[in-house]
Amino acid sequence: MHNFATWSWVDVSAGERLFSPSPLPSPAERRSLANPISFVSFYLREKVAESRIRVNLRMFLRKGHCSITGLIIIVITLGSDKAVATDWPQLLGPRADGTSSETGLISAWPSSGPKVIWKKQIGTGYSAPSIRDGQLVLFHRVANEEIVEALDAKTAKTVWRHASPTRYRDPFGYNNGPRCTPLLTEKHCYTFGAEGLLLCLNVKTGKPVWQRKTKEELEVPEAFFGVGASPVIEGNLLIVMVGGQPNSTMVAFDKDTGKVAWRSAGRDTWQDKPSIGWPGEPLVRWRGNEKLASYSTPKLATIHGRRTLLSLTRQGLVSLDPKTGKVNFSRWFRARINESVNAANPIVSGNRVFCSAAYYGVGSFLLDIAEDGKSFTEVWSTNERRKANRRLEPVLAIHWTTPILHNGHLYAFSGRDEPDAHFRCVELESGKVKWSRDERWQKRGGKQPNVYGRGSAVMADGRLFVLGEGGLLGLFEVNAEKPVELGRHQVPELRYPCWAAPILSDKRMVIRSEDYLICFDVAK
Repeated sequence: MHNFATWSWVDVSAGERLFSPSPLPSPAERRSLANPISFVSFYLREKVAESRIRVNLRMFLRKGHCSITGLIIIVITLGSDKAVATDWPQLLGPRADGTSSETGLISAWPSSGPKVIWKKQIGTGYSAPSIRDGQLVLFHRVANEEIVEALDAKTAKTVWRHASPTRYRDPFGYNNGPRCTPLLTEKHCYTFGAEGLLLCLNVKTGKPVWQRKTKEELEVPEAFFGVGASPVIEGNLLIVMVGGQPNSTMVAFDKDTGKVAWRSAGRDTWQDKPSIGWPGEPLVRWRGNEKLASYSTPKLATIHGRRTLLSLTRQGLVSLDPKTGKVNFSRWFRARINESVNAANPIVSGNRVFCSAAYYGVGSFLLDIAEDGKSFTEVWSTNERRKANRRLEPVLAIHWTTPILHNGHLYAFSGRDEPDAHFRCVELESGKVKWSRDERWQKRGGKQPNVYGRGSAVMADGRLFVLGEGGLLGLFEVNAEKPVELGRHQVPELRYPCWAAPILSDKRMVIRSEDYLICFDVAK
């Protein structure tokens, strides 16, 4: 018999909590995995999370103790359960990192591409769909309405539909649809519209539960391209990058009522901090009219045993306590030119955090977070490397896609615009480029490119499923030594821009453009 209270790694879904996984174990954690009890608890947590299975551990608990035999039975059961379909309930999937635990997927496809299950013309937008419990939720715009539409994932038949009026017009001429991906829980569907309408719907019926007009309520300056950072859930809190002045960059709402629980980050975070990477690194002088929100969705992780919220805001990276909003530390990271954005999500590996941006060569950095969670050491950065060579090109300058992290390597599309796009593999620890594929193209003329441009990728079953921004669908080995393309197919219905990453669920892949939603069979 063993004391269950000492197993701090076990993370079992309870109630309506959407799983937000811990990163891979740190070196210290890996050493402790030599203890079979710790290994079982770690493995159990990962399997419960991947399959979204509710496990009632009470039957194994007696006065704070549990039977190791009982836990082994659970692990064996979960490990052998291949019939449970993996949902994709939020941006970048079940673990919010662009990966899926699904297996038995296609290893190649013909020039005609994988089999199409269904396709559907849709409204405009850049929002990726989400899937939970056999229901796909699409967020798009038709005429002057933002539409949240639930479809049967197998047939694309509409289950319910909710419309909200919108007057949004993109000031730079991009489409006027929503950018944020729906967040699905057992009871609710959360969306965040291009004008800042935060909406909670009943996920079964589409009926409104609550809403907040964040732009009007929280003093949000006009964004460059509308609202673009998707909400995340931690416990009973819905956490949103709102971008309100002066200290409401991040806002937590009660997920059931919409009541504000805390506000954090802004003037008090950045005032008198050095502008890292700018000439002379001047101290920040807050004016009060700054844009605060970025297009990067916050990342939840467990670092040194503490739940942590990592938000790459417009000004830079902020680490917060997700329960209280208290700031742990910040690191300035943005281009000097005002017309610029941060858009790629932070990547967490153990106690390290990676961030990247594309505008005006700002590049990337990797931080090692101190054990107290309040400070960091910079492992490497484009900024530091440029001190030796001012003309040094960043190893990664990622616009909006989020890299795939696997076995210590990042797989990512680098480049701000079409003429400077590359598909790269970069060793995370050293920041060394392992390989790079030229994916550049010229947008002029409207011809669809025979390259991926600034594509998006998700990973499952040892392969990368890639969607190029011109509608080129690709399949690659996850290979740090060289790029190995297993198949490519230009989807006839798709055209530039395809800026939402693919989603995977139940051996189906769903992709979207500005006007089409297509479901493919990717079973082996």
